[in-house]
Amino acid sequence: MESEHSIQKKIELALSQHQCHVFRANVGKIRTPDGRFFTTGLPSGYPDLHGFRNVDGKMFYIEVKTKTGKLRDDQIAFHNMLMSYNIIHGVARSVKDALMIVDGGLCGYGYE
Repeated sequence: MESEHSIQKKIELALSQHQCHVFRANVGKIRTPDGRFFTTGLPSGYPDLHGFRNVDGKMFYIEVKTKTGKLRDDQIAFHNMLMSYNIIHGVARSVKDALMIVDGGLCGYGYE
């Protein structure tokens, strides 16, 4: 099975070649040299990729998952917030999914 990282890289490339600006959200925790933990500033559940369509400036968010990958509770909570504002977003398990979400202006694709 293809890894999430591999799918994500293919989606980034496809969207950048498809009249979009796309950015990867690096999130996580690291331990500082003095033993404290540092967490990046993005909220819990923030999708893997975000960007905008060059044609109209509409923002989009893409959560990348493998064919069998499951959503976490914090990812579902973030989805609910995006739904409340009718923001383009969805779960992409392939390049085809990502292009469909962005081109179609879909809100919440794949979260069911």
